[in-house]
Amino acid sequence: MLVREWMASDLVTVDENTSMMKALHIMKEERIRRLPVLHRGKLTGIISDRDLKEASPSKATSLDIHELYYLLAEIKVREIMTKNPLTIGPDETVERAAVMMLENKVSGLPVVNEDQELVGIITESDVFRAFVNITGIYQGNIQFAFQLEDRPGSIKEVADIIRAHGGRTVSILSSNDIAAEGYRRVYIRIMDLPSENLKA
Repeated sequence: MLVREWMASDLVTVDENTSMMKALHIMKEERIRRLPVLHRGKLTGIISDRDLKEASPSKATSLDIHELYYLLAEIKVREIMTKNPLTIGPDETVERAAVMMLENKVSGLPVVNEDQELVGIITESDVFRAFVNITGIYQGNIQFAFQLEDRPGSIKEVADIIRAHGGRTVSILSSNDIAAEGYRRVYIRIMDLPSENLKA
C-alpha cells in the first residue's frame, strides 16, 4: 500500500506570512487540524490546531478585545509553525508512514516529491482507513485466529482446509509479536459460509 493511494491531495495551504487569525479561520472553516506552510511554493513548515491553541492568549488575559484581535492579526504562522517538518514520499508505504507517526508522536505527515514539492498529506485517519481496508472486514464477517508453527507451509495447510469447506479467503494477516516462541498468530478472514460448513 503506497502513500499516494491513501493521502489527501486536495490540500489547503497557507503562506508563511499568513496571520495567525487567518490560519485559525481557515482551519475552522475547512474543518482541518493542520495546515502545510509554503514559501515560494516550497514546504517550509506545518501548523497544527495545537500550535494555534498554545500561541493564543489565555482567557484570563488582561488584553481588551481590540488588543486581542490586533495581536492575533500581527502574529504570523512562521513564528509558531513547526519548521522543517517530517515528510514522506508518495511512493513510500503506508506502513512506513504509520511507523514514522508512531515513533515521532505526530498525527500527520506532509507528502513531498523528489523536488520537495508538496503533493499531499497523510494522517492517522488515512492510516486507519488503509488498515481497515486491508483487513477485508467489509467483505467478510468471519475471521479465524490461529496460533501456528512458524515454519514454511503452515498457513497454506490451514488455508487449504478452509478452502476445502467452501471458504473464500478475503485476507490473511500474520504477527509474531504476541505469539509463543516458535509460533505465529495468523488471522484468516473469509466470506460468509453456510453454518454447517462453518461448523465443519
